[in-house]
Amino acid sequence: MRFEGLVELIGTSGAITDLRLEIQRVARTDADVLITGESGSGKEVVARQIHAASARADRPFITVNCARLPETALESELFGHARGGSIGPPRRKAGKLTTADGETIFLDEIGEMSMRMQGLLLRFLETGEIPGVDGDGPAAPVNVRIITATSRSLRSLIALGKFRENLSYRLNVIDLLVPPLRGRSQDVPALVEYFLGRLCPPDHRGITPEAMAALVAYSWPGNVSELRNVVKRIVVRRRSETIAIDDIPGNIRAASTADDLYTRIVAEHQSFWTTVYPLFMSGEITRARVRQIVSRGLQDARGNYTIVARMFNMQERGDYMKFLSFLRNHQCQPPFKEFR
Repeated sequence: MRFEGLVELIGTSGAITDLRLEIQRVARTDADVLITGESGSGKEVVARQIHAASARADRPFITVNCARLPETALESELFGHARGGSIGPPRRKAGKLTTADGETIFLDEIGEMSMRMQGLLLRFLETGEIPGVDGDGPAAPVNVRIITATSRSLRSLIALGKFRENLSYRLNVIDLLVPPLRGRSQDVPALVEYFLGRLCPPDHRGITPEAMAALVAYSWPGNVSELRNVVKRIVVRRRSETIAIDDIPGNIRAASTADDLYTRIVAEHQSFWTTVYPLFMSGEITRARVRQIVSRGLQDARGNYTIVARMFNMQERGDYMKFLSFLRNHQCQPPFKEFR
């Protein structure tokens, strides 16, 4: 499933509103664009929106993922190739940069392109011409708009000697940043409703406030792509027409309920070993979530792990050392300096 029109839908946060305005402005130009943002944040959505609002909207939008093709295949894909044996003329295949004359081509994950390919692309961007595919033919002028995207820092790649600084300058005529979903949680409900609308009939799109709150509270490291996949999984596995909290995957519920877990331990006198430990060992909560729970205990205990062990209802002999060993072995210890 693509995210066509999604940027128009989620214009509730200031970050996305600013991005929409930038898209409208950029679309009126024919300049090359570099889109940066984390994986799954919707960079291709932005590229498609730019194309759809531009003077080239009636022409095709061509996508090439630079991370999925080895160097020779990527060169052939973009610039074409000539193949043939000892008998007969070589068979020529034009590359996408040639066939996309008058169109828009989207080069995703440009930071994964080899240095040699970067040089070829820079030459094309500087001259607007592509040599004949057999290497001997005349250069062909091409009118194509290039939109590139990367989830990596080009500045860091340049410092490592893995990306050409002059190509970075050439690509970065206009730079658009797609903000991560964790920084705009107010957009999550609109996205959930959008995906439910794509996946379910109208009478099967309900979701309880508690379930929605769990989705909103989650940090979404995989951004919009992760949210889409989670909603799809929920729809397939849900128990009734309305999505309830029990339909939300355990890791998301756990990530949104660290306070609830702490309350269950301290106020309801449940043991750390029966409340937190099983969720961590099954992968339903992360070590960061365990650190958060332990940190709350240390704050209340003024940094004293012995008191924390008692607060966490560890009654058996040896539980204290077992607790410290668990935190150390699984890198779940909060920084000690926070509690000094």
